[in-house]
Amino acid sequence: MYIGIDVGGTNLKAGLVDDTGTLVKVERVPLDFQGPEPFARTLAELAGKVMAEKVRWVGVGLPGAVDGGDVRFTTNIPMENIPLEKLFRRHLDLPLLLGNDADCAAVGEFFGGAGRGTKDFAVITLGTGVGAGLIVNGRLRGGAASSEAGHIVIRQGGEPCNCGRRGCWERYASATGLIARTKRAMEDHPESALHQFAAGKGVEGRTAFQAAEAGDETALAVCRDYVNDLASGLASLINILRPEAVAIGGGVAAAPERLLLEPLREAVAQESFSRHGGRVTRILPAELGNDAGIIGAAMLGRVM
Repeated sequence: MYIGIDVGGTNLKAGLVDDTGTLVKVERVPLDFQGPEPFARTLAELAGKVMAEKVRWVGVGLPGAVDGGDVRFTTNIPMENIPLEKLFRRHLDLPLLLGNDADCAAVGEFFGGAGRGTKDFAVITLGTGVGAGLIVNGRLRGGAASSEAGHIVIRQGGEPCNCGRRGCWERYASATGLIARTKRAMEDHPESALHQFAAGKGVEGRTAFQAAEAGDETALAVCRDYVNDLASGLASLINILRPEAVAIGGGVAAAPERLLLEPLREAVAQESFSRHGGRVTRILPAELGNDAGIIGAAMLGRVM
């Protein structure tokens, strides 16, 4: 048995996971960060709520960079160069394994979702940014070597990115990028049905796809441009890694398949080296939703 903890923006979710990657028990608490030491104690206490006999380790998925048992930095809570495993073991004497949240999503899908039966597999998460988790020959390419595929440049001299470069993939293919281009389209097309779908709740990542599904031409154009930018970065990643499968996750991935995955597959096929022969990468929807991070964190020790 294993325990996985997913550190989200507002909550901590812990799960007990068996050898098959099945989630057996879940507990959650609000994230109330008061510093590294109290945070480590909270993790230990939360793990205790799902504890069972013969738990081998506790895995934690964090939005940020990790190296061994240390947190190099996190993006939603202020931690930098923190020996989290050392702090954790003051409260619970079990190994603490750390993973980037995108890496944990990949591990979860590898064991219990879209990546079952593969050896070379990737998960691309479309959220605030573009995350990438990579499994190579059955092993996680994680820790200090975690992928930052969202910072592939797809437009030289393009939009400025928080990383300091311009034209990064995540500026165009993330949910944040999709929302920005939807807003620009709404400004240029006051007659578009996009305004109706955004009324009352504002523009969301799904707004363009909802309006496109209703047949709005402006929204259809937004979705086509978005998919082309998503395909541009994804084809580069596939040409480098040549995985058996890539799963697309995150909020945007809930879009209708005919508007997202089907045109994405077509666009990637045109840009992939596999059109000349060799392995053809399958592009699939992620299957585990919000459980991927918990399951993947729990299973980290199986792929390290």
